[in-house]
Amino acid sequence: MLKDILYKVNIREVYGDTAIVIESLETDSRKVTPGTCFLALKGTLSDGHDFIDAAIEKGAVAIVCERIPETLQPGVTYIAVADSAVAAGIISHNFFGEPSSRLKIVGVTGTNGKTTIATLLWKLFTGLGYKCGLISTVQNQIGEQVLPSTHTTPDAIRLNELLKKMADQGCEYAFMECSSHAIHQNRIAGIDFSAAVFSNITHDHLD
Repeated sequence: MLKDILYKVNIREVYGDTAIVIESLETDSRKVTPGTCFLALKGTLSDGHDFIDAAIEKGAVAIVCERIPETLQPGVTYIAVADSAVAAGIISHNFFGEPSSRLKIVGVTGTNGKTTIATLLWKLFTGLGYKCGLISTVQNQIGEQVLPSTHTTPDAIRLNELLKKMADQGCEYAFMECSSHAIHQNRIAGIDFSAAVFSNITHDHLD
């Protein structure tokens, strides 16, 4: 239910019923299906708040946003939060059953070496007999199963969905690259890390 996936979210206002079933999460209004909770995020090129009505037209039953629209649609629950990106991470973690609590997750960040370090750790622990997951720029892996990678660090929804698959398939460890953009955009919000690796910082990231 909506009220369950809002656990630990910094909520400012609620309009509507939180005792409703949520079938899916989405940040892209074009991908919304009936029963979706639409997470309105502020991007560098667009603002999800501008697409709230489009999401509702496609079947969104709940809206998580920083600004409540002036006109509220009947039958839709609106949740105003302090930070939509942070809320999206926590909500995604809750929606997929808190997968990071079932894994030992090691995040790797820094300007250079993230892919190498994460991959070497995956190979080392796999060689020691552990079933492990890998999230990297080159590819994602669940044990020996290779999955395509679209970003160094996926968005919060896709990230937690991937972590759930790892946990469900018996992985004990997950090694993941955490890009500076992902950290800054709060894509990893809500994830419980067991360890972190910082490789270095060079001129690329002095801003």
